[in-house]
Amino acid sequence: MARWKSATFAALAGIIPWPADSLPAGSASPGPMSRAEAFARAEALTALGRKMFFDPSLSASGRQACSSCHDPNHAFGPASAAPVEMGGPNLDRPGLRAVPSLRYLQASPAFSEHFYDSEDEGDESVDNGPTGGLTWDGRADHGKDQARIPLLSPFEMGNKDEAQVVAALRRAPYADAFKATFGYDVFDHPQDAFGAAVEALGTFEQSSQDFYPYSSRYDAFLAGKAQLTAQELRGRALFEDEAKGNCASCHLSEPANDGEPPQFTDYGLIAVAVPRNPAIPANADPAYFDLGLCGPLRADFKGRAEYCGLFKTPTLRNVALRRSFFHNGYFHTLRDAVAFYASRDTDPGRWYPKKADGTVDKFDDLPKAYWGNLNADPPFNGKKPGDKPALTDAEIDDIVAFLGTLTDADQAGH
Repeated sequence: MARWKSATFAALAGIIPWPADSLPAGSASPGPMSRAEAFARAEALTALGRKMFFDPSLSASGRQACSSCHDPNHAFGPASAAPVEMGGPNLDRPGLRAVPSLRYLQASPAFSEHFYDSEDEGDESVDNGPTGGLTWDGRADHGKDQARIPLLSPFEMGNKDEAQVVAALRRAPYADAFKATFGYDVFDHPQDAFGAAVEALGTFEQSSQDFYPYSSRYDAFLAGKAQLTAQELRGRALFEDEAKGNCASCHLSEPANDGEPPQFTDYGLIAVAVPRNPAIPANADPAYFDLGLCGPLRADFKGRAEYCGLFKTPTLRNVALRRSFFHNGYFHTLRDAVAFYASRDTDPGRWYPKKADGTVDKFDDLPKAYWGNLNADPPFNGKKPGDKPALTDAEIDDIVAFLGTLTDADQAGH
């Protein structure tokens, strides 16, 4: 063990290979490490994960990398306005949901059915309900768990099993670096090698420079190093006003008690009944519904009616870069996304289609049995058709202007 530990930093840094007699056969885990060794290993995993993230050979088609859908020039979100992306072995399988950004996921807690919003850990009086996890339905708790999904999804990277991914890794130009980090015989143990691969991807996605730089103009404003325009300041006030936009109730906009910059999400899952998107091929089946937390992609809460229609609240950082919004990509402008909140209930005919009898098919993508799950907080707040909306057109423009201040500096101009 002493010999292994003395060689760790050099091996992780890519200076020398792992000693052949030092890492247990078939082990992708090095065991106990010093702080310096752990840091070096994280650096090595980040470098490997970066290579893998941009490598299309890890897909069944050989033409689709993680970066194909999570474009670094679009805050690691999609570059296109399409509601779903195409994948699979022949790149002809449509996805089911819009691609989320991978930025600012580093602080997301593991999924919990009951999240108590109190500084007193013993206080269970404020239960925010389902909270945390990654993906639109919170079904992955860690980056490495999330990384498994696209690699093996039949409509994403399309590999039939873990062994197919490992076979591609064995042929990759960075295969020697992979063995230097995880063991000389790691490819002889496909399950270990696949676990090592998703660990590397998950570690890369924790890289602060790439994934949470906190470099937006709003961050500079909070630090006293930049100014917001009068319109942006009005938008911020409306964003935080509980009687107006009330956006900050879910998209937290103030620094945390420990000074951590705001994440612009509470990591909760919420139902808002975005209109059904006919541009998603799965929706051609009138019996198909994407119900988020209760399925179909997440299976452990199938049949839990109180969870149907709930989707993860995404961060609004870099939201101005997006060209499709919400889990189904129905909206294609940020202004429409904000306006939907303001007038979903006061002017439903603006957003939802009409039935054959001419009436508005309100909440058309959520079966009526689950309407009780819909969020009714402001700006919805029990409003009815014909009521005055919570936001005027000018106020919507102000909020959109404020949201534009959340774009990271490295994304400016994209």
